[in-house]
Amino acid sequence: MLLKKVDRIFSKLNDFQQQYEAVRRWQIVVSHIAKLLEPSPDQTSESVRFHMEHLLKWMRICYTEPGDEVLVNNVLAYTKGFWNGLFTCYDAPHVPRTNNDHERFFRQTKTKHRRMTGRRSWNDYILRSGEFVVFVDDALKQPNLIERLQMVDYDTFNAERSRWNDRLLEGTKRRRFRKNPETYLKNIEKRLSELIGQS
Repeated sequence: MLLKKVDRIFSKLNDFQQQYEAVRRWQIVVSHIAKLLEPSPDQTSESVRFHMEHLLKWMRICYTEPGDEVLVNNVLAYTKGFWNGLFTCYDAPHVPRTNNDHERFFRQTKTKHRRMTGRRSWNDYILRSGEFVVFVDDALKQPNLIERLQMVDYDTFNAERSRWNDRLLEGTKRRRFRKNPETYLKNIEKRLSELIGQS
């Protein structure tokens, strides 16, 4: 039974031979790009940019068969879109080459939020609490957190809290306006009228 299935699969391979050969040729370009962008101690942004420019030129010259425009156009479009930030990591080691770790971190944080609230979207949570809320979970795991917080005097804490509340207030105002512009504007008019009446 298993041999029949395997035989049936292999009998279909010839139907896809042309597509396979095209993909195999395209994979050469992708492999060259991956190898070129792999960081090493002797690389600089200037050297990687230089080699990348020549690789793209080589690709445009060599990949001219019918159907190759799919590969060429995609590679050129992606490199053009990411070009300005593509080489930063070679001169600044603290900058990651990809954003995979950031994406993984945000996905884990969103998953925890979904488990706590049952809500799929966390946009309101971020807008309401501020963008630094994503670091709360990590902060709670840090050693001596309570002792470190106790070292902050009340005036410093109060000033920082006021600054942060003012920062969040702008987002709150925007949300209130989007939710009900007419009511929001009436409240402003009312407060202005009260101020004018007091002056």
